[in-house]
Amino acid sequence: MAMMRYNFFSEVLSLCVDVTITYPARRFTYAPDSKPENVIMESPKAALREGMKFQTVYMLHGGGDDDSLLYRYTNLERYAEDNCVMTVTAQAKDSFFIDTEYGFRYYTFLTEELPRVVQCLFASSPAREDNFVIGMAMGGNAALMLAMKRPDLYAGVVDLSGGIGCSVDTDYFVEELSTWKKIRRLPAAFGPDDPRGGPWDLGALAQKNWDEKVPMPELSIAVGEDDFIRDVVRKDRDALQAIGYRFRYEEAPGLKHEWAFWDRYIQKALYEWLPLRRKPEAQAE
Repeated sequence: MAMMRYNFFSEVLSLCVDVTITYPARRFTYAPDSKPENVIMESPKAALREGMKFQTVYMLHGGGDDDSLLYRYTNLERYAEDNCVMTVTAQAKDSFFIDTEYGFRYYTFLTEELPRVVQCLFASSPAREDNFVIGMAMGGNAALMLAMKRPDLYAGVVDLSGGIGCSVDTDYFVEELSTWKKIRRLPAAFGPDDPRGGPWDLGALAQKNWDEKVPMPELSIAVGEDDFIRDVVRKDRDALQAIGYRFRYEEAPGLKHEWAFWDRYIQKALYEWLPLRRKPEAQAE
């Protein structure tokens, strides 16, 4: 796998942002007859070709994390290599990946600026069927939010133990913002106003998408059976089911809000859940 940490000045955020990007580089060769030195049992490789584009998985980190932890604490890099996908993880602080009330527009950055930069400067396919999101913890809520707010951008979305932030259960979301004030970043990000009918009310958005028959990404939700946030994740599950959505849902026995769970389910998402081509390369149109 090839890995880079790309830092650039975001016009949307008006600050420099770190982004970790991986490519499945070891699947390819610069020339069909190349003979790498001192390599034993090297697997067959496809030739690099001009205009190659990769399916891309946007990875959303958890609260208190940065763009590197997903790669340091799980086997994401290896899983992505095996499935021939590019990954992109941007540092979003503890913004809940929304356009915050305190001024930083992380949602706009994530849905407009970042994909434009990635698709123009790197070998990332812009097609909806080639773009996916996996989020963990805070990033899990954000993945669900992206599925509801921008279903046109992604073919598959995976929410792993997302429990703090946006919720499809609007009543719980209102309660959360009033009772979780000890997490000062939460009300600071969402603001003091009642969120019902607002831009982050996922319940209203989910219902609107359903009523208008909007094509939705394939949705998967999972949580550890012993996760402290499990019952909150169930609220999203129940709210989506009440509307009529069909999606995949799993609870992992014996696992908590922990890296062992996220590693297992990132693997499951990439190998089993997301509609990936898993071919050596996708040619640009």
